[in-house]
Amino acid sequence: MDSSSRKAASAGRRAGHGSLTHPARTGLLLVTPAVLFVGVFVLVPLAFALVISLTNWPLIGTVKFSGLKNYGAIVSDAAFAKSVLYTLLYTVIVTGPILVLGYALAVLVRRKRRGSTVLRTVFFLPFVVGLSTLSFVTVLEAQPDSGAINIVLRKLGITDGTTAWLVDGPLATGLICVLVIWGVSGLTMMLLMAGMQAIPREYYESSELDGATWWQQEREITIPVLRRTIAMAVIISVVGSLLAFTQFYILTRGGPGTDTTTVVQYIYNRAFVQLQLGAATALSIVLVIVVGLVTAAQFWLLRERD
Repeated sequence: MDSSSRKAASAGRRAGHGSLTHPARTGLLLVTPAVLFVGVFVLVPLAFALVISLTNWPLIGTVKFSGLKNYGAIVSDAAFAKSVLYTLLYTVIVTGPILVLGYALAVLVRRKRRGSTVLRTVFFLPFVVGLSTLSFVTVLEAQPDSGAINIVLRKLGITDGTTAWLVDGPLATGLICVLVIWGVSGLTMMLLMAGMQAIPREYYESSELDGATWWQQEREITIPVLRRTIAMAVIISVVGSLLAFTQFYILTRGGPGTDTTTVVQYIYNRAFVQLQLGAATALSIVLVIVVGLVTAAQFWLLRERD
């Protein structure tokens, strides 16, 4: 390429025409489907939700504009505040055990040894089956007298075998927490195991020559290297807990009374039981904002520090 051609190419790139082999319009064509998808299935519904939140919008009846009335009512909604506190309590209870159990399982199966593949499958299977199926099974196994949970506890001499797990708030909460920890830890295990397997073996060999113990290797090598993966696992767990609905709806329907009503279930009840779609949508918008802020805060707190 002579000097004039090079000058022309350089001028074209400075003018914003992009690479000669990858024109800018090619990039625009490639991202257009994704942009359309986000616009149609995220931005448009979000805008429509904002409109609904500014009305009374009953599922049955006349729609009337109410302005910010729905948002103002949230401040004095004691039932919503109770559901928020319960959801936060549930999140605090399950987040730590999910991470600890997931880490322990990842340590157990990260090495390629006999039986490790089978163990990975067994530990990950509850997550594959899903909380919906596990919750329906738990409904059957938590029944007084006939459920497997009471039968096992009676055999062990812990209870008399007639405990009604799902009609007592604390007992139901404890049962759901155990179910979720067992059902979700497999995902955390897979995330952490993938990160552990990517750590060069030389790091551990060098530390062994220096006389490092197993715990020192985990503390000084594994955990620091896995900081981002651990942060992602915690964020997934926290967001999933804040948006919990399925297991509570299937097992307790928020009862007894409202003792196990989560934020999402409360919004569901306002929309489809009380037929107050406008108020429910306003609550949903607030929930989206709160979850976004919590996620951003976690990213900031768990970020890499120099």
